[in-house]
Amino acid sequence: MQNDSYKHKGMRRALVNLLREKGIRDPRVLAAIEAVPRHFFFEKAFVEQAYQDKAFPIGEGQTISQPYTVAFQTELLNLKPTDKVLEIGTGSGYQCSVLLQLTPHVYTIEYNRALYEKALMFFRKYGLKPHTFHGDGSQGLPKYAPYDKIIVTAGAPGVPKALVQQLNVGGCLVIPVGSESSQKMLRITRVEPDEFTKEEFTNFKFVPLLGKSGWDSEN
Repeated sequence: MQNDSYKHKGMRRALVNLLREKGIRDPRVLAAIEAVPRHFFFEKAFVEQAYQDKAFPIGEGQTISQPYTVAFQTELLNLKPTDKVLEIGTGSGYQCSVLLQLTPHVYTIEYNRALYEKALMFFRKYGLKPHTFHGDGSQGLPKYAPYDKIIVTAGAPGVPKALVQQLNVGGCLVIPVGSESSQKMLRITRVEPDEFTKEEFTNFKFVPLLGKSGWDSEN
C-alpha cells in the first residue's frame, strides 16, 4: 500500500488550485479531487506525473483521465449524497474514487477484462466499495437501473439510447460525443419520461467508447 505523504497532499492542493483557476467552482468536487491520492494509480517511478493536469497511459490502450476532465464531468453531474450513479468505463478507478467521495451509490462497468480486474484489486486494497462490473458499458447496466446520474468516460459516436432510458426522470447523462479524435461534452437531462433536454459544453479528446453502441472494438 502506497504512502500519502505531506508532499503528496501539498501537490494535490496545488492541483486543486490549478483546477479552480481553470474554472472548476463546485467546492464538493474540488474537495473530492483533493481527497483522492491520484499517485496511488501510478507506478512509483511516475509519481511526479500524478499531480500534473495531464492524462497518462495505464495500459490496454487506455489512460487515466486528466484531472480537469474528471473535475469537469463530475461538476456537470451535480451529485447529491443520495444519488445513484452509473459510470461507464472504470479504467484505472480514479474517476470512480472521486465519485465515491460524493455518493456511496456508485455502479461502474468496464469493457476491458484486464482493466476491470486491476481496478477491482485496487478497490479491495484501499477499502473502496463501488458496485463493479465487467461488460459492455455502452448498453448501461439495466439490471440495476434506473440511475439518477450516468457518466461516460470514453468518447462515443452518438448518445446510446440504452443509457438515456436508464435515467430517472430528473436525472442526467454526461457523455463526450463526436469523432474518434474529438468530442463535445453533452449533458442530457430526462425532464419527463419521453422528454429530454441537451446541453453542449466544450470539446475534449477521450479514448473511444467500445461496445455495441460505441466504436468497433477492433479500432
